[in-house]
Amino acid sequence: MGKFQGVLLVSDFDNTLVYTEEVLLGGGSLPPLSRENRRALEYFTAQGGLFSVATGRALPSFAPIAPTLPMNGPTVLFNGAAIYDFARGEYLCTAFLPDSIRRDLHAVELAFPGLAAEIYHDGSQIHTLHPNALTRNHMALTHSAATEADSILQVPMPISKVLFEETGQRGRDLERYIRSQPWARDFEIVRSGKFFLEITAKGATKGAMTQKLASLLGIRAENVCCVGDEANDLTMLASAGHAFAPANAIEAVRRAPGVELLPDCREDALAALIDRLDGLYA
Repeated sequence: MGKFQGVLLVSDFDNTLVYTEEVLLGGGSLPPLSRENRRALEYFTAQGGLFSVATGRALPSFAPIAPTLPMNGPTVLFNGAAIYDFARGEYLCTAFLPDSIRRDLHAVELAFPGLAAEIYHDGSQIHTLHPNALTRNHMALTHSAATEADSILQVPMPISKVLFEETGQRGRDLERYIRSQPWARDFEIVRSGKFFLEITAKGATKGAMTQKLASLLGIRAENVCCVGDEANDLTMLASAGHAFAPANAIEAVRRAPGVELLPDCREDALAALIDRLDGLYA
């Protein structure tokens, strides 16, 4: 038995496990996992630890990445709308949006003509609405293909997650409008990165799905270790036995109770984290 037997480490992907912000803004290819992070994760799993990723990415955009990572646990996808086991090729748990989402978001479309969004499904299909430069960079970063639709009413169910891509004042107005709607309390609405606003089903959060994953794997709550950098990671960090954040994390994450800030080593945050775990589980 290794020193990390019975320990689950769950990491956000973008800007935590791999720093992708510059590619999102300027275009280009997905950076590889750093040599130090890979070395540290291989040591962690060799010592009996389970490593999983919790990401806002859809199944088709994370499927090419999963085999390149030293990951031996299932993945939380769609910002908490599902747990997918790549080793078995199947969902272990899903929490997709209800049919009413199309009616509710059609009203948002009418209030914001030309609204830019990505709409994710349970399989390999992604739809976009009025894609902008941010949409195109994001799709290139995630190596995803999409079908363009004129309205969410044209998009088939089931829908796992909706990702809005409006920036500046229009993005702020959009968030304010959505949160003011009477149906908003029936969904999870969260910021993801500097530009994205996400909607998932009520209870479909990284925190809830990480707890579900730990239960499925038989991991005790105090041995769940999580790391993330953005608002959509806060529920996961709050439920962790040990919570960490990279130095590039937003202020709300950096100030969250119980979160330990890692050294300023942007590309190698997981290596620094596992060094800390080495001491905790000595």
